[in-house]
Amino acid sequence: MGPLELMKMPGLMALTQGRAEVVVGLLDGPVAVEHPDLATGNLRMLSGSSGACRSSASEACRHGTFVAGILAARRGSRAPAIAPGCTLLVRPILTETELAGELPSATPSELAEAIVDCVDAGASILNLSVALWEGSMGAQRELGEALGYTTHRGVLVVVAAGNQGTVGGSVITHHPWTIPVVAYDRAGWPLAQSNLGRSMGSRGVGAPGEGVVSLAPEGEPVTSGGTSVAAAFVTGAAALLWSVFSGVTAIEVKHALFSSLGGRRRTVTPPLLDVWRAYEMLSEGQGRRAMS
Repeated sequence: MGPLELMKMPGLMALTQGRAEVVVGLLDGPVAVEHPDLATGNLRMLSGSSGACRSSASEACRHGTFVAGILAARRGSRAPAIAPGCTLLVRPILTETELAGELPSATPSELAEAIVDCVDAGASILNLSVALWEGSMGAQRELGEALGYTTHRGVLVVVAAGNQGTVGGSVITHHPWTIPVVAYDRAGWPLAQSNLGRSMGSRGVGAPGEGVVSLAPEGEPVTSGGTSVAAAFVTGAAALLWSVFSGVTAIEVKHALFSSLGGRRRTVTPPLLDVWRAYEMLSEGQGRRAMS
């Protein structure tokens, strides 16, 4: 089963490519903005940041471009291309100075600054497909305050659970407003490398994270996986739901994503997201509102 079919996404994608008014903040590596398969008409660089890749061989560039392809590639490309009609706001937090093969990561202070920047720039949803250095207690407190700012402003925050294969979490997965995402394989089972934990199980979701094809800075598309990839699928789903139901709030979109998976959960593993059920729930809610 393909990644989009695994989470019942094609029906929603047939309804919309997204609306430009729905702004997705991509807090990741820089993006190969000249790639012919990116829907660059709706791609914005945050003012004052260098969002384009300087080195197409860097892990940060490859990571940012891959995730951008999931969210904003042109429909018809080999990438998932979930929401090319939405605005993709690129705010790099991963540098291009890491060694070859080294996984890019960011400090809590860097992430906190980027979160506030994107919220102030009008982001509706933030995609955090990044590993996080522990940092000082002060830096973690700063990050917690930045996440609190997203709550106050009604900005959804989708975060990767991490790929260390452990039970636990971080300040971003523990925060009650974020949506932690666990990676699933093509057969519908959680990947062994995906981090699990109480916060992931009780208020997270599962999404495709194996054998996903998306864009590379140069040449042919590449295949990758993990929770970074899975998080982008959830972000794209939320962006399309918000595009179809323009009058709903962040809380309503979040509630539809969670409620589509059933009731109260007491496990460390979240269920696989059912996007079409989330669409139906929002549609039912709109119908009840119209009748009242």
